[in-house]
Amino acid sequence: MGLQRLLAQKGITKYYLSKISGIPKTTIADICAGRSDIGRCSAMTVQLLARALDCTMEEILEEAAYDDETGLPLSQGYLECGLPDFLAASVDNMRTAWERIDRGEKYLRWDCDYCTLQSDINNAEVNQLISSEQAWYLREKYLRIERIRSDESD
Repeated sequence: MGLQRLLAQKGITKYYLSKISGIPKTTIADICAGRSDIGRCSAMTVQLLARALDCTMEEILEEAAYDDETGLPLSQGYLECGLPDFLAASVDNMRTAWERIDRGEKYLRWDCDYCTLQSDINNAEVNQLISSEQAWYLREKYLRIERIRSDESD
């Protein structure tokens, strides 16, 4: 939907959004004016805006393309932006581990990398360094865990 349209729809000013989200008014004004690309903002910035506007992160991202069947964004790379250093390092280690395993190499540290990443994702989520949405994105992509949503199990 885009940030500007959400503001208009909810009848909220850029100034008020700045106050309730903690994002500088100039950043919000630049995004709305097209001087800054919301897709290049950190996931934390998008999350704070979404929380303040009571919407999803995807609704704020204007240029996000959606899958016709699932309605989900085609690219969720923004969820990897702004990760804490310890988590980014664990993601890199797991990415490398999967590359080696997928090539058929014998890699004996795979289970250590897997458990470390799982622990670091949980730690970052519990300590609110990343959103639940980011945590599940990382689990699905790098731990290859399938998320079962409650509406799917009915």
